[in-house]
Amino acid sequence: MTVRPTAVRRAALLLAIGAAYVVAGKLGLRLGIVNPSASPVWAPTGIALAACILFGTGVWPAIFVGALIVNFTTTGGVATSLAVAVGNTLEAVVGAALVRRWANGAAAFDSGETAIRYAILAALGATIISATIGVTTLAVAGLARWSAFRDIWFTWWLGDLAGALIIAPPLILWGVDQRTSWTRAHLIEAIAGAATIVLVSLAAFGGLTLDVTGGHTLGFLAVPPLIWIAVRFGPREAATAVLFVAAVAVWALLRDTHGSGLSPLNDSLLVLQSFMAVTDVTILVLAAAVAERRRATAQLRELAITDPLTGLANYRQLISAIEAELERSNRSERPFALILFDLDHLKKINDKHGHLVGSRALCRLADAIRSNSRAIDTAARLGGDEFALILPETDLDQVRQVAERIRERLASDQEHPPISASAGVSLYPDGGITIEALLGAADRALYAMKRA
Repeated sequence: MTVRPTAVRRAALLLAIGAAYVVAGKLGLRLGIVNPSASPVWAPTGIALAACILFGTGVWPAIFVGALIVNFTTTGGVATSLAVAVGNTLEAVVGAALVRRWANGAAAFDSGETAIRYAILAALGATIISATIGVTTLAVAGLARWSAFRDIWFTWWLGDLAGALIIAPPLILWGVDQRTSWTRAHLIEAIAGAATIVLVSLAAFGGLTLDVTGGHTLGFLAVPPLIWIAVRFGPREAATAVLFVAAVAVWALLRDTHGSGLSPLNDSLLVLQSFMAVTDVTILVLAAAVAERRRATAQLRELAITDPLTGLANYRQLISAIEAELERSNRSERPFALILFDLDHLKKINDKHGHLVGSRALCRLADAIRSNSRAIDTAARLGGDEFALILPETDLDQVRQVAERIRERLASDQEHPPISASAGVSLYPDGGITIEALLGAADRALYAMKRA
């Protein structure tokens, strides 16, 4: 029997998720202070939630088996391990379903509103399932005292909440295909930001001593550089920076409270997790809001220079492109060409077939121009049924070939009704040395072709 590659990849994915869950779970339970099965630092929740959001809730068997292994090797009880594993799996599946339904799924951090919904649904809400099922199971089985139910439940819940807020977002954001092209200046700023986060984290938490009875911490020193990264880069980088700060803070706390007693350590971890959770939500919402505003600004800028019907540059962008070519040609002494196109008989098409078909005819001409343009060319719609194409470093024979290819493309188009276009060419500097002269020369050539 031949095993399909997709089946192999899925098996490998499930194995990786389960293995990551087990490793993270065993590390987390080393901090099981109030109860061996309850830890204030619980990364598996973030791993499971991110896996369900990225790959679908069908990965639940890997989470269930991973949770079962972690709990069975901790308590040694089959029934209790099964019940706790069910709670852990439901937490991830329900959390992912809520995020997909109400918080835009893997794109939850694209806006401030959906980022807040993620925090409420996945972190504050779904984590209640695991904590409630888990602690109740331990109490019923005699593995936890009912009198300690509240303390164990709060530790369990806060550990899961921190995992959903601190671990899951960077996994989700890096798991989504987001190719980023940075300029050299942006890359230098990113390196500077990473170095600042490292230094400030070590300075803020290096001597961390958290005392819930009134002590203080320098952890707030990490907030300004996190805000900088959120504003300058985006949710992915901000979530990663928060994860690093949280890791340094936990490491420093464990180092500084070594041997100081279990109860103070658990209290300190709870305070630290609360601080990092609030910081994480603030930074993620800020980063998402800034990214959303940046996209809206870019979209408005694009609309200002783009023809909404055809997607080509508009008249304003055409004039800017001609001005840039004039400056470049004056420096390099190399020519450039301008072609004007006019869709023939557009009024007849509108009258006979309707304006929707007429608009489609304009788009067909735009597609023909676009498909015969180079990356350095600028295709634009002047308005109505007129289009333009700027071709840098092109002589008269070459520009005529381009115009003829576009006309042939229209002639070979099988879509109904058939369309054609007239073309007029002007060459810099022979056709004129100003924008008006170049456009006028091309326009005269175009109407001469129409008359012919």
